[in-house]
Amino acid sequence: MNIQDFPQLSSIERIAQGFEALGYICSPKIATAVYLAFQLRKPILVEGPPGVGKTELAKTSAELLGVPLIRLQCYEGLDEAKALYEWKYGKQLLYTQVLKEKLGDLLHGAKDLAESVERLHQFGDIFYSEDFLEPRPLLKAMQQERGAVLLIDEVDKSDYEFESLLLEILSDYQVSIPEIGTVRADVSPMVFLTSNNSRDISDALKRRCLHLYIPFPSVELEERIVLSRVPDINETLRHQLVEFVHALRDLDLKKAPAISETLDWARSLLLLHADHLEEDLVRGTLNVLLKFEDDIRNAESDLTSLLPARAAS
Repeated sequence: MNIQDFPQLSSIERIAQGFEALGYICSPKIATAVYLAFQLRKPILVEGPPGVGKTELAKTSAELLGVPLIRLQCYEGLDEAKALYEWKYGKQLLYTQVLKEKLGDLLHGAKDLAESVERLHQFGDIFYSEDFLEPRPLLKAMQQERGAVLLIDEVDKSDYEFESLLLEILSDYQVSIPEIGTVRADVSPMVFLTSNNSRDISDALKRRCLHLYIPFPSVELEERIVLSRVPDINETLRHQLVEFVHALRDLDLKKAPAISETLDWARSLLLLHADHLEEDLVRGTLNVLLKFEDDIRNAESDLTSLLPARAAS
């Protein structure tokens, strides 16, 4: 990717403005990491708690650049066939059947076994050509003519063996396919790897990436996010609900409410015609914010202290 083709990434300020226009309100730290990753041609390893906008960052970057987003969802046992490429076995089988029917014609005139084998060998090579290759996300991202944003989501859920596969690809944006040779990206993709910190990422993989940690946003930043995504909510309610969500995150919860759940709650309160928080309203909608019954009971027991003074009275 060349900066001339993507002036949207020509400065940190333009990145932040472009993201905001698309509804992704980011901190200067995030905009700086994206700018440096683009200029240095390095992947970004984005870590942080679930629900802080790691995946959304990659999606918004693809939208800003106007290139495809190619996503690889990681899981335990993910292998080369699902991540990189595999052969179209059904198509190979169909062509094999056709070859069997034409076998007499193909071998007509062959003088001996060696010549017959040589003729068949020529057709065997065809079965392992690009016509029979099924690209998976990693290879597909390297084949895009204008580039792409490659999202390797939740890389911490994969195995260390998969990380080893990534090392060659993320170093030179190329991959070796034994039957074909080395495939190189004409335009290197912009790569985001996300991690929820369920396990440590290997040092070798971290060295190939820029590191970006996204925490839960400050009250001010989260209010800006709510205003961007739910513009019809009034200022008083917006401030109260964000303050309440931040108070919830300080509790000992199995799962703290994510930004997406803050937005869902804001939309829910808007649908219920609320203009400020009230205790009964909060009790009735806690299930929008919290996904475990123990967390809901924990919050209900401290509800009076969590709510703004006006709502608790």
